[in-house]
Amino acid sequence: MIGTFKDFLEDRTDRINALYGGAGSGKSHSVAQEMCLKFIEEDDIRILITRKTLPSLRITAYPLIRGLLTDWGVPFELNKTELTITAGDNQILFKSLDDPEKIKSYEANYVWVEEATEITYDDFLQINLRLRRPNKNGDNKIYLTFNPIDQYHWLIEKVLDGTRENVAVHHSTYKNNPFLSAEYIAELEGLINQDENYYRIYTLGLPGVLQNIIYTNYQIEPNYPKQLPDTFYGLDFGYNNPSALIECMAHDRGIYLKELVYESGLTNTDLIRKVAPLIKKDAPVYCDSAEPDRIKEIRRAGIVALPAKKSIKDGIDHVKRSTLFIHPESTNLIGEIRGYKWREDKDGRVLEEPVKFRDHAMDAMRYAVHTHMQNQQATIKIRGIERKW
Repeated sequence: MIGTFKDFLEDRTDRINALYGGAGSGKSHSVAQEMCLKFIEEDDIRILITRKTLPSLRITAYPLIRGLLTDWGVPFELNKTELTITAGDNQILFKSLDDPEKIKSYEANYVWVEEATEITYDDFLQINLRLRRPNKNGDNKIYLTFNPIDQYHWLIEKVLDGTRENVAVHHSTYKNNPFLSAEYIAELEGLINQDENYYRIYTLGLPGVLQNIIYTNYQIEPNYPKQLPDTFYGLDFGYNNPSALIECMAHDRGIYLKELVYESGLTNTDLIRKVAPLIKKDAPVYCDSAEPDRIKEIRRAGIVALPAKKSIKDGIDHVKRSTLFIHPESTNLIGEIRGYKWREDKDGRVLEEPVKFRDHAMDAMRYAVHTHMQNQQATIKIRGIERKW
């Protein structure tokens, strides 16, 4: 565990522990380690680990905790249906807060809320009520980890304001994490030249105000259709940054969107292996045209990979013309679209270009919608047959 977090988390008696700060500071990983230590070292405890939605929980805190326990050689029983980890009298439960009724019957000793800005104040009050199980090891505690994206959020006004008793607050930035890559550090520090508000939030870890959000024409769609005739895809290449594949389906109502791939460290071979079984046969995949060699390699694998039109402003204007219906399990897509904003210079002037940070799904979506909906005519040869779009 990183020293600054170890010092904060050890021997603390406060009921509410708020760990906020910038991106990449190590706060989530450190709290995950603390939960694992309690699971190993204490007796007869119940730990609740939660986020607002189950899909986001499944791809963040859940594999992180499992991975730590496995790496440490800790034996445990895993119930994949109930999402519980058990060892002796100790249990970790992973439960989402999209329906607070799900936790009303559960009593916990420790609760970790990852990305706590996603939950409401009512959710927090319900969690606090669940923290009532007898604990022979010490005090029951809540841990909240988050980036301070909005200075008017209830976490800032009702937790960090210093008026509530039994609250301990820890602030951290990327400088607290010695394990970050030089490339990621450069990306964070470079935000000062892009957008002062993003720099405050993600680099300095200070409360900001998200203004000038680009897309408001979207909603989370629980009744997402299985397949529509007009299906196409957007692909943004990455390696250190995530590669993102977004499914798009055009309909009279608007455009349905689903995140299929969002993962770092993928070579082109890895990417082809992941993409091929996920896409509809012979449907176009609009790719970042800045990497023609990667597009050619994907095309040779039998995927209809096409270069996308790259105009950012025109692409955004095109996307804004339609209502967007987003699959509820598209965690990164939803996270990106909620914070996708126009740049502001140091004088507060709004510029006609988005902030280039956490925008990989946004780029993939724009490639697909802008290029496909303009009825781009492309003739390519796949398996010896010419096809047009």
